[in-house]
Amino acid sequence: MTTLVSTTDTLTRDALAVLQPGFVGTTAPDWLLRAIGDGLTSVGLFGRNVADPEQLAALTRRLRREREDILVAIDEEGGDVTRLEVRHGSSFPGNYALGAVDDPDLTREVARELGRRLAACGVNLNWAPSADVNSNPDNPVIGVRSFGADPELAARHTAAYVEGLQAAGVAACVKHFPGHGDTAVDSHHALPRIDVDLDTLHARELRPFRAAIAAGSRSVMSAHILLPALDPEHPATLSPRILTGLLREELGFQGPIVTDGMEMRAIASVYGIERGSVLAIAAGADAICVGGGLADEGIVLRLRDALVTAVRTGELPEERLADAAARVRGLADWTRRVRVSSGAGAPGAATQEGTAPGDPGIGLLAARRALRVTGTPTPLTRAPYVAVLTPAANIAVGEETPWGLATELARLLPGTETATYGDVPTPDTPTPELPTRILTAAGDRTTVAVVRDAHRHPWMTATLDTLLAARPDTVVVEMGLNEAPPRGALHVATHGAARVCAQAAAEVIAGRE
Repeated sequence: MTTLVSTTDTLTRDALAVLQPGFVGTTAPDWLLRAIGDGLTSVGLFGRNVADPEQLAALTRRLRREREDILVAIDEEGGDVTRLEVRHGSSFPGNYALGAVDDPDLTREVARELGRRLAACGVNLNWAPSADVNSNPDNPVIGVRSFGADPELAARHTAAYVEGLQAAGVAACVKHFPGHGDTAVDSHHALPRIDVDLDTLHARELRPFRAAIAAGSRSVMSAHILLPALDPEHPATLSPRILTGLLREELGFQGPIVTDGMEMRAIASVYGIERGSVLAIAAGADAICVGGGLADEGIVLRLRDALVTAVRTGELPEERLADAAARVRGLADWTRRVRVSSGAGAPGAATQEGTAPGDPGIGLLAARRALRVTGTPTPLTRAPYVAVLTPAANIAVGEETPWGLATELARLLPGTETATYGDVPTPDTPTPELPTRILTAAGDRTTVAVVRDAHRHPWMTATLDTLLAARPDTVVVEMGLNEAPPRGALHVATHGAARVCAQAAAEVIAGRE
């Protein structure tokens, strides 16, 4: 039952100020507008809230009628994780592709252009970039979202990304502190654990975050992971040792600390969302991200009341909640001042230059540079058959965003046909029918086999074995981590599954570079 509390007292306003809730739909519901009037300072957007740039700009203008400095946040990493272009794929390659190019100036320009497009739609806080060092190639949730496995590379590109994004007036939120790269468990489903010593953590996991702080990142997102070397009892999001002792005091970060989604099972299934949120603020977090799964007025009221009750019972110091609210409001004020000083006026003049298919913007140029081609390209002159071997999508990427190669190949080679072939009941060995189905469907056409993280999926590798034995002219396109040895008559590694990565690969296959 919701506790009845005043919506005008300072304590309640502070409790609302530290929440970053989501909502359902492409227009702002009345309950959200009321909450903004009562003190809510941030709103989180997801793919379900975005139809097109014009709609998004209208939505953010409506939010700013309630509060001029409202923080409008989005999870827009580019690459595989896109909300701005959730329905057709991103115009920008993701971190892994940028790391493969290893040109920090290019990373900076990509981030700046992405930030410009977000700002044009009225978004001023991006829950990006991922600063995780992907040291575990079997990581099920980071992968291509990371710049790579080299800490120094990840550090220089994280810094460049922060600089580019914030040059466009959009605050960066570097994640997932203190580093989610060496995990074998997805924190959306359970609590990951990283068992390495302090020297390794400082030399590897923390290096990109130090670089981000030095570059002026306006916010940092915590990870729901357990690191016994730092705190054997509490996940990072709930750990005073990690958030206050390490991030605030040792690394000197003074901006707002944002939690990862509190409905993720690493927290929710152990502590509950309300209890977890109180513990997070007490540990040093300043903003509670929620709304990826729970996105209604009820969750906002529950979290508001949990924080108010925790202060009134003495569990949460009132000054800690006030400090958290002040940090969030400080970030909101920064975004307002940046917008005013840039002469941009009210956001919402949504322009999306360079997003149309075929327009060689900075994103496509970067995707082209990220390609790694093995073998001698022999341009296809006849429409091929594209077999997409599809693993289960992780929650961060989602299932809404299309990926693969067929759409882009069909633009260049009309008549291209495709089918998707999913995971099989016995992952180690594909059913004999799977390669046979592909070969039968392809007929005498060249087969283009598209995979994603083939090194993590034995069924994909076994399927490729059979396809290549029967048809050595098969083209293989890897759109995930490029860990498996190149194979096929032509092997193209795109370093990500963004639409522009597919376009760049299609150009090579069709000889249209």
